[in-house]
Amino acid sequence: MAGIVAILTDFGLKDTYIGTMKAVMLSIAPDLQLVDITHDIEAQNVREGAFALLNSYSYFPPGTVFCVVVDPGVGSARLPIAVSFGDYFFVAPDNGVLSYLLATAHGAYDAVALEAPRFRRPTVSRTFHGRDIFAPAAAHLAQSPNKFPEMGKALESIFTFPAPQLSFGRERLTGEVAHIDHFGNIITSIGKLRWLNEGNLELDPLWHDAFPSMRFAAAETNTTIHSHTIHGISHAYHEAPLGAILAQIDSNGFLEIGANHDNAAERLDVQLGDKIMLKLQAP
Repeated sequence: MAGIVAILTDFGLKDTYIGTMKAVMLSIAPDLQLVDITHDIEAQNVREGAFALLNSYSYFPPGTVFCVVVDPGVGSARLPIAVSFGDYFFVAPDNGVLSYLLATAHGAYDAVALEAPRFRRPTVSRTFHGRDIFAPAAAHLAQSPNKFPEMGKALESIFTFPAPQLSFGRERLTGEVAHIDHFGNIITSIGKLRWLNEGNLELDPLWHDAFPSMRFAAAETNTTIHSHTIHGISHAYHEAPLGAILAQIDSNGFLEIGANHDNAAERLDVQLGDKIMLKLQAP
């Protein structure tokens, strides 16, 4: 029985791209379950795609194949690849879109180039590898995971870009804006965080081994972005007055700056990559 393919792209839904990719997959494996993660990644924004994948993949059942197509270099020398990591498979361009995911793997993954003709469409467009290379490969993998080593030569390494900034010094964490969501909430690279109790948080750095996990008092923090400082970290939006900007922990464990019934990113004129600082005080 065919499995699950989860699809993440920057294609949007106005055009026929997603529909034709799904048609190709179902022609190969009619029993596939196809799940749309999102098709609203900002056009050509590979880092945004990488962050979305990081925050979604682990909720899927083991064996899920992820078809990830944010591919500004389509038709260039960049390789199409498949990666086996943990209980999952990923097909994607070798352009860094798997970087954040694989930074958590510490080298424990396998990769192959998608070059075997029998796992592609007979004719491959230079501008639509999502339909002609990635969709067929994803369908074949979901149908028969043991086909992975047959898809092409093994790769010793793939292209990755650095993880988002996260550093610690002088009782201060420094991170960056990693994502801005549909509501204008500002998700930062400071994570992962979890509540130990009503008043204290623990940080277990997701990507970086340069410093150990740490605990601190939520109410005694100061979060600064641009010239705006927020005192304390809330549990949820309703704890702030209507329209007020607050800091809280998002559903994936990252420090988030939001506004109660308002758009924090617009209010603060924030862009991806902007620096954020979190001043700590031990509990």
